[in-house]
Amino acid sequence: MWATVLFALLAIAVGGWLFTAFRQAHKVRALERSKEEIQVEETLVFDFLHGLGEAFRETIRPHDLHRLIVEGATRILDAHGGALYLADRTGNKLLPAFLSKGCPPLLSVPAHILRQAATAPLALDGFLRTQSIPRGEGLLGTVWATAQPVCLADIRDAPDLASLRQTALGTASVMATPLLYGKQNMGVLALGNGPTGTPFSQSDFVVFKSIAEQSAFALYNAIIYSEANEKKRLDHDLEIAREIQRSLLPDQSPVIPGFEIAGINLPARQVSGDYFDYIRVDDHHLGVAIADVSGKGVPASLIMAISRSVLRSQAPHNSSPAAVLRSVNRQLYPDIKEDMFISLAYLVLDHQAGSVTIARAGHDAPLLYRHAKGCIETIKPPGMVLGIDAGSVFDRITNDFALALERDDCLLLYTDGVTEALDAKGDEFGVERLSQSIRESAANGASGIVRRLIDDLRNFVGAQPQNDDITVIAIRKT
Repeated sequence: MWATVLFALLAIAVGGWLFTAFRQAHKVRALERSKEEIQVEETLVFDFLHGLGEAFRETIRPHDLHRLIVEGATRILDAHGGALYLADRTGNKLLPAFLSKGCPPLLSVPAHILRQAATAPLALDGFLRTQSIPRGEGLLGTVWATAQPVCLADIRDAPDLASLRQTALGTASVMATPLLYGKQNMGVLALGNGPTGTPFSQSDFVVFKSIAEQSAFALYNAIIYSEANEKKRLDHDLEIAREIQRSLLPDQSPVIPGFEIAGINLPARQVSGDYFDYIRVDDHHLGVAIADVSGKGVPASLIMAISRSVLRSQAPHNSSPAAVLRSVNRQLYPDIKEDMFISLAYLVLDHQAGSVTIARAGHDAPLLYRHAKGCIETIKPPGMVLGIDAGSVFDRITNDFALALERDDCLLLYTDGVTEALDAKGDEFGVERLSQSIRESAANGASGIVRRLIDDLRNFVGAQPQNDDITVIAIRKT
């Protein structure tokens, strides 16, 4: 009997040991499988992050980065599909940037599209890839507007998706998060599982949010990198434009009997809306022009180039500055926008007779230094700016004005970038300082006047940035 009891006890002990050993082995295998899953997930996450880093070692196209983000998140979390929506330029809508193949719909789909999709799957794909989402509309629009991520294991909590729940195309569970970096809310990243998929867990949600954070950082850097490249390209284009524009300006002053001429143009930006030119009218006449287009930068420089071309086409063989300006205005008027105009002063030097005739189209009044008296006169022939009148008024008030110059008299043409230059206190250089600069340098000739004036301007403004284009022409009667 005792042998039987002992045998039974031994059998129970052995059975308990075997059961415990089996349970432990099962736990070990479960832990090993869990470890393997974690290692696989870690590898996938590492590969994803590595891929984002490698993407910036060379120029990456936006579409490739978007695909990398969506497909990486889909692979790591074993989702059926994913989508990336980015804000448009207005900041009012989300636009589809990338939708993975097989991604269940993450927004409301009209009934007629669903009917078409039953026989033509591309109908649904085409709809999803072209549909924008207004801020605050539907699940994705709400996530974007509130900047709050969501994880829905039951799609009934998303009314816009609930109607698809009973269809083969429906989404069963979804995770969506805003793509935030600093104060930038760039869009939404979302993953979806269909009816046959396992609902997303909270641990999936934690990993998903981490992926979104890294993706937002990558997208922000891609934007900065793209903007930097675009700026570099624009700077290169502007530098080419500046070289072209510089080639349109005189590279040296003309040498003509009885007069000494010097001119300079200093753009406030890469390109200038100011313009000056020397034009051969005929064997005895030289045209001298100075102009200022309203505005700055590229638009002004384009109008400047057009003005130069038109003036050069009208000036030859016409010794009347007013007649030339009337013709120029008639040609330019139809093509000048309402908010733009051109001020221009044009004079013709007769180097045989030693005379000067000037016409002014609303330009700053030239200054005439009288050597004999040591005084400055303001030359104000009437005239209105080019481009604001078809010709009826312009032609009537724009007339020739003859100037009588004596030996060593100096005439200065300038744009308002000279007189309106500001110092650190906000004071303007003004006509009085300009006049003083002419008086003190007139004995040094035309080139001496220009050099002295530019030096005086630079000393006046100091470290202040140049706000407007500066153009100066000095003419001395010899």
